[in-house]
Amino acid sequence: MSVPTHGNYYGYYLKRPSVTDPRLALLPENTFSGKRVLDIGCNAGWVTCEIAQSRGAHKVVGVDIDDTLIRAAWKRRQVVWSLQKPQSSQSNKGNDLMDFEDLTRNASMEVTHLQADYFPASLQHSFGPLPIPPSKIRGKHAFPHNVSFRTADWVTEEIVEDANGYDVVIAFSISKWIHINGGDEGLRAFFRRVYSVLEPGGVFILEPQEWDTYKKAKKLNDSLRNSAQTLELRPSDFESILGDIGFSPACHLGTTGDGGFRRTVDLYVKQHVT
Repeated sequence: MSVPTHGNYYGYYLKRPSVTDPRLALLPENTFSGKRVLDIGCNAGWVTCEIAQSRGAHKVVGVDIDDTLIRAAWKRRQVVWSLQKPQSSQSNKGNDLMDFEDLTRNASMEVTHLQADYFPASLQHSFGPLPIPPSKIRGKHAFPHNVSFRTADWVTEEIVEDANGYDVVIAFSISKWIHINGGDEGLRAFFRRVYSVLEPGGVFILEPQEWDTYKKAKKLNDSLRNSAQTLELRPSDFESILGDIGFSPACHLGTTGDGGFRRTVDLYVKQHVT
């Protein structure tokens, strides 16, 4: 396995397992409802799929620099689909097969009616994933058609979905890796890029990694170690930098996670054009 110099750890969510990600629980309830969402550094797509399936988002795009992880994310999408409770109709006219009208109506059910982990994972492992029905039946804003994944170094590369902008951008556990690979200016450029793709009033959700955790990254290879020697910015500076770009002061939503994964989650709002 290649050295994860961009934080692209394989099996990351085996170390941080949860049916529902506790970081999402810190966010206001309607954060994703009806929104276009970008999940940067999505890894194997666990959070991306949860937002698309259970948080009411219209469209969620996960992007990661590692193509192996993106292929795993597409598989995760099908696994999550296979484990959710089948939707049922009260008006199926007395038989087990729903007609097109019933299926379309059920696809727009409130997400609160959804039971995400209805089937045990062993069922999918034993018999394989369920086929995904066409989007004309499920609806393009219903899971799993409302989630997709891209391989890209998003800090420096555009993806096709960027053209339409986003209402929410998520950066969970990646600021350290962008910082240590791109230097102080690379991190500033990342923050400016997030600002540029957000709609006015859009939300940037950031889980910054503390400065003392940079030590582990510096041990991975000489290039990262040398880059780290040049860094002057610290995570405590991020709020000021984002404010200069045009974001609101941080809303500190709280801290969650265990051990080395115990971190704060901050929310910023795009305020004005600079």
